[in-house]
Amino acid sequence: MPTFLASRHAEHVPVNGAVEPHTLLGRLRPHRRAVFVVAVALLLVQMAAAMVSTAVEQTPTIDEPVYVGTATVYVQQHDLSYNPEHPPLGKLIIGAGMLFAHPHLDPAFRGDQTELGRHVLYESGNDPWRVMLWARLPVIVLTLLFGLVVLAFARELAGRTGALTALALYAFSPDVIAHGSLATLDVPATGFLLTSVWLVWRARRRPALYLPLSAAALGAAVATKMSMLPAIPVVLLLAVASVWHAGRSARGTGPEEDTGARGARLLGLGAAAAAGMAVVVVAVVWATYLAVDPRLRWAAPADLPAVHGLRAFVIDHLPVPRPCRDGMRVQFGFENASWQGFLFGRLYRGSLWYYLPAALLVKTPLGMTALWTAGSLTLLTVRRLRPVAPYLLIPPLLLLASAMTGSRDLGVRYALFIPVFLAVAAGCTVAVRGRRPARAQAQPPAQAEAQAQAARRSWPGRVGTLRRSWSERSVTVTAALVLFVAVSSLLAYPYYLPYSNEAFGGPDKTYLRLHDSNVDWGQDLGRLADRLESRYPHDKVWLVYKGAGVPSAYGIDATDPRTVPADRVHGLLAVSDTAIDKADARLKALLTTSRRIDEVGHSMTLFRRP
Repeated sequence: MPTFLASRHAEHVPVNGAVEPHTLLGRLRPHRRAVFVVAVALLLVQMAAAMVSTAVEQTPTIDEPVYVGTATVYVQQHDLSYNPEHPPLGKLIIGAGMLFAHPHLDPAFRGDQTELGRHVLYESGNDPWRVMLWARLPVIVLTLLFGLVVLAFARELAGRTGALTALALYAFSPDVIAHGSLATLDVPATGFLLTSVWLVWRARRRPALYLPLSAAALGAAVATKMSMLPAIPVVLLLAVASVWHAGRSARGTGPEEDTGARGARLLGLGAAAAAGMAVVVVAVVWATYLAVDPRLRWAAPADLPAVHGLRAFVIDHLPVPRPCRDGMRVQFGFENASWQGFLFGRLYRGSLWYYLPAALLVKTPLGMTALWTAGSLTLLTVRRLRPVAPYLLIPPLLLLASAMTGSRDLGVRYALFIPVFLAVAAGCTVAVRGRRPARAQAQPPAQAEAQAQAARRSWPGRVGTLRRSWSERSVTVTAALVLFVAVSSLLAYPYYLPYSNEAFGGPDKTYLRLHDSNVDWGQDLGRLADRLESRYPHDKVWLVYKGAGVPSAYGIDATDPRTVPADRVHGLLAVSDTAIDKADARLKALLTTSRRIDEVGHSMTLFRRP
């Protein structure tokens, strides 16, 4: 084994010589470790409290019953038949909660995955509140653990102050809190990918230790959600780069070795390491399917979409289980379908390439957007941080480009990797340090002043002046922006799912610009029941609900107004905001002749019908 593969370095030393800025935290040297630990604990406790309290209050979103029902089947019946479009790992994580919830499932049940979710939650004598809380708790725990990955990654790059900045952005991110409190797959897949990238970055020092761990984390990401597949070649190329750097940095290479031969040897080692990682990724995917059913019993669905051309060739030759390959066919079937989108008041059919960037602009706190931009520029312009730029920027940008070509404009959850990866990048803003000007030789004062003015007017001089100015103010500005983010996030509590920033009117205006999981994913059926009981106990209720919940299970006695003539619809009309955005002519006529009187959770609107 080459010596650099077994090289060891002190784990606590920041990568590339990162030095913490001179801050109050740095001055409190005897106590800074304790201050750091307390700050980390407070951020994570705040995040945990926000997620748990949100999980307790929200009814099932549209996707959750499918995952909960499938997880129950995994745990109780070891059957892979349901929800093949996603690999099993995320649902096994949710299934860990099912081990404590003990939901009843009729072994004789037959139906599709939507009917399965409804059966488990509402038709089997189970308490839907209890089942959903237990299903969400494992994802909440994972979300907090991934916060520690964000912290560790940023600390290596920018010290303790940068680590706290990154963790604060992660812990106060409305999107991360919203989806981290749901029994869905977006946060687990993103967190596993970040862990893989962090470990492959650490492999620049100890490839033999970190590359297998990185491969396992990458396999976990792919075994959670199919959308992580494009990240595989990127992480493998980053692994080659890490092995190359480790070899170039290693001591003890004989001077007689030709530079070209050494480069070829390092590339060969990198390629071999990448191939080994690919094997580990495939092994992890196989392991998740075998964990559900060791016999891999599988019957392809009768309505399995047909896939042709290059896609079919790739699917047929992937070394993964048959259920996984058929799941890819289901996903391609979804991509070939035509979906409705809604952006800035426009309802359309199909997809817009700029939908996700526009939605992120609406749903990201303003201070967070500023810090993401500053952090990305810092990675690209500060010499000692440039090596990490490909690791932090290329994977999320590639996945974003892939998601932008998709057919489903349904929410920023398809780009949840952006706030997670860029939180680490934003932590690097405090690592900017201005260069001290070189000490000049003794010169006459007039000549020295003229040279100084000329240097300041030059382009490098202007850049240096800006860098020194930012380095002096970076910690203060960053702290102010983080505080702005925290206040914006806390003011949105507990309505994180419909969050939009102040420039777009806040959470109660989100439905005017976005729809579906950006604002109204069926999460407020329980809150609607409470509102009707407290304020409108004697009103006749008409309900247009977009979601997977069953209104009667929460005590809501309502009728769909679209099933009767319009002149019979009188009293209270409750409408999901997504239904308002996508209203047909009949519903629009009802809404235009009604008076808006209330709203629930920024996702449902109540009207009075005369």
